[in-house]
Amino acid sequence: MIEFEQKVWHDLATPNRILIGPGPSNVDPRVLQAMVRQPIGHLDPNFLAIMDEVKDGLRRLFLTENDLTFPVSGTGSAGMEACLANLIEDGDKVLVFVKGYFGGRMAQMAKRLGGEVIVVEQEWGKAFDPDDACKVIRQNSPKVVALVHAETSTGVLQPVEEIARCAREVDAIIVLDTVTSLGGVQVLIDDWGIDVSFSATQKCVGTPPGLAPVTFNSRAIKVLQSRKSPCKNWYFDALLIRSYWGEERAYHHTAPINMVIALREALRLIEEEGLENRWKRHQVNGLALASGLEGMGLSLLVCEPEHRLPVLTTVLVPDGIDDARVRMRLLNEFNLEIGAGLGPLKGQIWRFGLMGYSSQRRNVFLALSALGSILKDEGFPCSVDEGLDAAQQVYRNYEGVTVEV
Repeated sequence: MIEFEQKVWHDLATPNRILIGPGPSNVDPRVLQAMVRQPIGHLDPNFLAIMDEVKDGLRRLFLTENDLTFPVSGTGSAGMEACLANLIEDGDKVLVFVKGYFGGRMAQMAKRLGGEVIVVEQEWGKAFDPDDACKVIRQNSPKVVALVHAETSTGVLQPVEEIARCAREVDAIIVLDTVTSLGGVQVLIDDWGIDVSFSATQKCVGTPPGLAPVTFNSRAIKVLQSRKSPCKNWYFDALLIRSYWGEERAYHHTAPINMVIALREALRLIEEEGLENRWKRHQVNGLALASGLEGMGLSLLVCEPEHRLPVLTTVLVPDGIDDARVRMRLLNEFNLEIGAGLGPLKGQIWRFGLMGYSSQRRNVFLALSALGSILKDEGFPCSVDEGLDAAQQVYRNYEGVTVEV
């Protein structure tokens, strides 16, 4: 037997960061309090009742009547893989619209799952024109159409309703990534005709990372039931998981009990705030931040205001400014965490997230003040006062909207 020297363990003291990057986001103290309790069994009658509340709460959040709605035990990428693995069989034609890092991830997953993947690419920072997207769908008649609603890598909000309608015309199943949009901007699963969607808890939903809400409608369930072979991924097999989250309560896996309890409290908070009020809070805070950044003399990546994602703002790093140095100074001097660019945008943008509990007016002003002071110190001539004034003007224009929680 290998012998190790006695390790000296120290008390854990993680820093209390202000998270305004692409996720995770800060969490309401009520959610943290809900997590700090002894676990109960995953088939305990009390936990089964909590599961029912979570399913109902997720339907309200997705704005769907889909019976097969539950949280996958895993992060957002697990939700992505669960949705694609259940739908794709060898040789299936899968059309993926890629306008950023996470659209590319869907294409990679679809290929690994045996799909015949058709990738349609758009310049990062721009949305797809729905008419152009519909032409491609009609030309290819795929089995699955995959699309990112809110692209976390670029801050682009993609119009999806018309694209979903075109997918239905060719009897394709549309899969929508709502990882960064659910709980922060309008997501209308049933009204838009979305067949399958996945999200994550650590962004606008307001829970620590660890769960990925998914929803499948009746069209999608028919596809699952008519597969030639079972889902290749046993753990993510939605029909098997349905036996646990449904009326049968058959054992499938041990659910992350305390995470589900945390999600229940987050859904309760959303219900108390009101979904439309929550959308407005995120919209106004995001608009204030974008206006403040531009007021300071910075440029945003997404040029078209209608395609800017209010919960995640991407700003170009000024020429001559060290991207990593500024982010590290924000972290060390102001305890603020923001995100860097991914892929071809690495070193070129900063990503500011105002999601869930992090979407508050005080964080907007803190971010503008901190970034502005550092940029001036680094030699970039920006006007912090003009940026703050621009943000304040947005709040004056929306005086009736509650922007703090």
